[in-house]
Amino acid sequence: MGMGLKGAIAGAALAAVTGILAPAVTQAADLFTGTTASEPWAGTQWLIRGRVIGMIPDENDGQVGGASVNLKVDDAVMPELDFSYFFNDNIAVELILATTPHDVSLAGTGKLTRIWLLPPTLTLQYHHPMGAFKPYIGAGVNYTAVLSSKATAAIGGIDTWDDSIGFALQAGVDYAIDDRWSLNFDVKKVWLNMDAKVTAGKVPASVDLDPWVVGAGVGYRF
Repeated sequence: MGMGLKGAIAGAALAAVTGILAPAVTQAADLFTGTTASEPWAGTQWLIRGRVIGMIPDENDGQVGGASVNLKVDDAVMPELDFSYFFNDNIAVELILATTPHDVSLAGTGKLTRIWLLPPTLTLQYHHPMGAFKPYIGAGVNYTAVLSSKATAAIGGIDTWDDSIGFALQAGVDYAIDDRWSLNFDVKKVWLNMDAKVTAGKVPASVDLDPWVVGAGVGYRF
């Protein structure tokens, strides 16, 4: 998927949540619910969700041995589990857990390696209940660990990847189906730099992944 198309998909998804969806959910809450602004979410302490996420790297600044190169990292679609703890009806923290596989390629050379990432992300969120709908925004930190890599013969392969820490922004909305179950749509932007060493001569390499993470799923609250 090209950079322009990736950016368009991710930008459209984020706009849908933060710009287009907010007025729509306000109207829907007024029309279809007779509850107060805090119902049916009042008193929620824990929210556990299962999502399907698309991790869409927005890669840039690829380098090998100090020279700029066109490193590409492919997209991944995987299941994800997340846990939210609510301090009150508006403030919560969320931790997401997932693993994602990616092929790393160099233009003109081909596939260098296949890596499995574990990118847990912790965000502090503000929720605004509006009847059955509950839009939210969040900000936090991401820690990405490389669980494994399988190098190819191209330029000696890549055998050592460093873990990475980056910032994350988030926007999403939950919709209560009943007093326990809900639907969710969520978008995150993560700023993530990955460093590695090429096997031959331990040449340093790096790439900024800066992925969009788009997810949808179901939640259970108690």
